[in-house]
Amino acid sequence: MSENRTISTNKILLKNTFIKLPNLFYTKQLPDNIPLPHIFILNDKLANDLGMDLSFLQSKEGTEFLSGNQVLENTNPIAQAYAGHQFGYFTMLGDGRAILLGEYQAKSGERYDIQLKGSGRTPYSRGGDGKAALGPMLREYIISEGMHGLGIPTTRSLAVSVTGETIIREEILEGAVLTRVAKSHIRVGTFEYASKFLGKESVKALADYTIKRHYPRIAENQKNAYHVYHNLLQQVIKKQAYLIARWQLAGFIHGVMNTDNMAVSGETIDYGPCAFMDRYKPDTVFSSIDTKKRYAYQNQPTIAMWNLARFSETLLPLLDSNPSKAIEIAEKEVMEFAQLYQRYWLDGMGKKLGIFSVEKEDIDLIKQLLDLMQKYKADYTDTFFQLSRGTAEQLEIYPAQGFQQWLKLWKNRLSSQNHSKEEVQKIMQQNNPTIIPRNYLVEEALEAAVKKQDNSILKKLVDALQNPYDYENIPLQYTKIPKDNSCSYKTYCGT
Repeated sequence: MSENRTISTNKILLKNTFIKLPNLFYTKQLPDNIPLPHIFILNDKLANDLGMDLSFLQSKEGTEFLSGNQVLENTNPIAQAYAGHQFGYFTMLGDGRAILLGEYQAKSGERYDIQLKGSGRTPYSRGGDGKAALGPMLREYIISEGMHGLGIPTTRSLAVSVTGETIIREEILEGAVLTRVAKSHIRVGTFEYASKFLGKESVKALADYTIKRHYPRIAENQKNAYHVYHNLLQQVIKKQAYLIARWQLAGFIHGVMNTDNMAVSGETIDYGPCAFMDRYKPDTVFSSIDTKKRYAYQNQPTIAMWNLARFSETLLPLLDSNPSKAIEIAEKEVMEFAQLYQRYWLDGMGKKLGIFSVEKEDIDLIKQLLDLMQKYKADYTDTFFQLSRGTAEQLEIYPAQGFQQWLKLWKNRLSSQNHSKEEVQKIMQQNNPTIIPRNYLVEEALEAAVKKQDNSILKKLVDALQNPYDYENIPLQYTKIPKDNSCSYKTYCGT
């Protein structure tokens, strides 16, 4: 590593424990040297939450670090290898335009990956240029921070830097690098890669590393090693059941739920063609390439279960010495996902409707509302928002046939609880956001940022997204329902 590419500082310290794994899991790789790095937006709040030195990040050296133009002295930047099922088909992958700079220990004691996205070609680029454009990187910044505000487990965005380069896509675009923060970048696809190409011992090494990094307690008081890996499978399934339930409750559509886009930490990762649903339409797809609607909103729980089945297959040699018994264990745990997801979703949907303890008959009440919303093309977020405010009469669906009857049934159900109206409204407002990263809001912010180099609209939007459950200070300018049916809205891979 040439000396002019390194920064010597004690303001921020990074380690890299991932390189303790067999070297076929990664390639040591420097980010590209770029001509004119400049921080377009810096996430001060995230930096403070992590305990990072903000003055360093705002300095010239900080710009060099966040853009990848220089790396910290004595660190080992790498591109990670992984595989994955993309739209159901297995393929070899890897960080084609990302570099893991290292791990930062936050003031909470938790360790986080610091990764650059759009930092140049790697051995896994598969013919791509390894670069990223400003618009897509800002889009990930907005939506990942919006997800964090909603309380949905997610990777986050520390900064977006412009590079001074031009990126050729369908048009010439301004180059940029996203600095991403994640609990780790270990994916289901990482385990598939180890299982397919490296063998049992490498799968075991990866599983041991994952346990130490994310689930250290499961190694305690276990009867034998098989129970440890069985517990790992259970924990990953549980995390994903919770995550997907939160997606569904918020109306979030990931867009490309390939196995390489599922993190074993339980965080939302890889914001490509993702968006939030406006009108309630269960078969909504935003991705331009998902022509068969594999990753539609209504399919996300099923796809998550499919992905977890692929994960369980990689662990089979670690679950039991008897292959038949190992398969039995894996199948049982994967099937448990459906029950866990349903439990999390029903509990969350109950809270969205002010129901503290969901009973069997409440399932029909919930289904009736969703059926009415679908039939009359009601806005998903606004419906629950107005119910939470006690202003159902403002809903477009209010005069619709059947909705008045549903309101009566719902109010009767609420009155049967041993909770006051104030308590009911409080739990609803804690679970129904006033604001989400609506597609038109995101596009307005991106247009100003990319075309006019004005990030003020983006900053105001992200600030508002930090407190979506604050009903005392509702950002009414962001609650407007788009006039057109945004189900026709399209996003693209890399956007």
